[in-house]
Amino acid sequence: MTRFIALAGASLLVLVTLSPQARADDPPKLPTAAQTDPVANKVMQGFPPPPDKTVRFYDGSSSKFPGTRWAFSHIRELAPTANVWRGEGAIVPLPRAERDIDKIPVTTMDGKAITFGDMPALTYTDGLLVLHKGKVIYEKYFGAGNAHTPHIAFSVTKSFVGTLAAVLAAQGKLDPNAQVVKYVPELKDSAYGDATVREVMDMTIAVKYSENYSDPKAEIFDYARAGGMIPLPPNYSGPRTFYEFLAKLQKEGEHGKVFAYKTPNAEVLAWIVARASGQSMADLLSKEIWQKLGAENDAYFMVDSIGTSSGGGGLNTTLRDLARFGEMIRNKGKFNGQQVIPEAAALEVAKGGDKAKFAPAGYKTLPGWSYHDMWWHSENANGAFAARGIYGQSIYIDPKAEMVIVRYASHPRAANAANDPVTLPAYAALAAELMK
Repeated sequence: MTRFIALAGASLLVLVTLSPQARADDPPKLPTAAQTDPVANKVMQGFPPPPDKTVRFYDGSSSKFPGTRWAFSHIRELAPTANVWRGEGAIVPLPRAERDIDKIPVTTMDGKAITFGDMPALTYTDGLLVLHKGKVIYEKYFGAGNAHTPHIAFSVTKSFVGTLAAVLAAQGKLDPNAQVVKYVPELKDSAYGDATVREVMDMTIAVKYSENYSDPKAEIFDYARAGGMIPLPPNYSGPRTFYEFLAKLQKEGEHGKVFAYKTPNAEVLAWIVARASGQSMADLLSKEIWQKLGAENDAYFMVDSIGTSSGGGGLNTTLRDLARFGEMIRNKGKFNGQQVIPEAAALEVAKGGDKAKFAPAGYKTLPGWSYHDMWWHSENANGAFAARGIYGQSIYIDPKAEMVIVRYASHPRAANAANDPVTLPAYAALAAELMK
């Protein structure tokens, strides 16, 4: 079966998924979240569902809005995956202290007055959960989202890969200052041949790689074909795995100078992490984190044609388990009374990056931010930092407010520039309220 879906999203629309920096154009007015609710519209209901309500893998409907509103919560039913086992331990319940936060006033980046409760519908939220001091104060689901079904995290995946790299570094199994080729000699003739692991982790790699979707020769399409994300043309003779694709990338510029968000860097780091640990990404995440969190459910990765987990955007988790991970990071690696990851690793991912290197990237909704260990850092007074994925996926950690927000969504526009003007002010307003 042709793999034509959602890691990068499978149609050209969803290929933008892998790139939070992709710019949001101004297309015609879109149907609302209520109008595209897959449950209310009876999408994929019936045995079989009616043809006009069926979301398919091979015809691209699973990768086009509004089919994505169902598909993002059902990736395993559409594409090959690798399981992340939760282990045999008991589920660690999340303590609860619900409170009404829907009426908190929010002013969006464009000056509109809304409330926190308006935010989910405005941003096509599938699930939203807020922890304050480790307790669930808010948890709601919309559309196809629910508490027990994993949802694709897209580029939030990168922050998991960065965290695992920091764990291996703290364990002495990975040297961030070493050359990439120490771990992956196959990349000696590629753009990464003279790069350090640290440059990969912070995305300051100078690699000839374009995510210009209007250019059919852009490398994003080679990446997508290699990973099995879009159909292969007749007589295709290019790379058919992530490994083959990465080895062919060439250098363009000088490493270490400026931040440039490019998804192949995450795939290279995932390769390094697998080599340094001797385990697949799925097995390593299970061993080092998932089994220790008391997760409610297994997670899973999307994989390429030889079963390689995608470190660029293939992780799927439930919202509550994403919250457990975020709370563990907030608490310096501790959760459920144990040190899940080394404190040094948690402090490393939380410390922020070089704002001067980040600034040239020109993110209008992220002024003054930085990037480090594949996490996004606001550099605000509260020290908030985040894992971010297109279409609105997020882990937002505010250490000063003792708050963790996790969110899954299926926005019709891939670029986070479509979400940020509403979500980031809403998160800041909630943090301010919780600190009163």
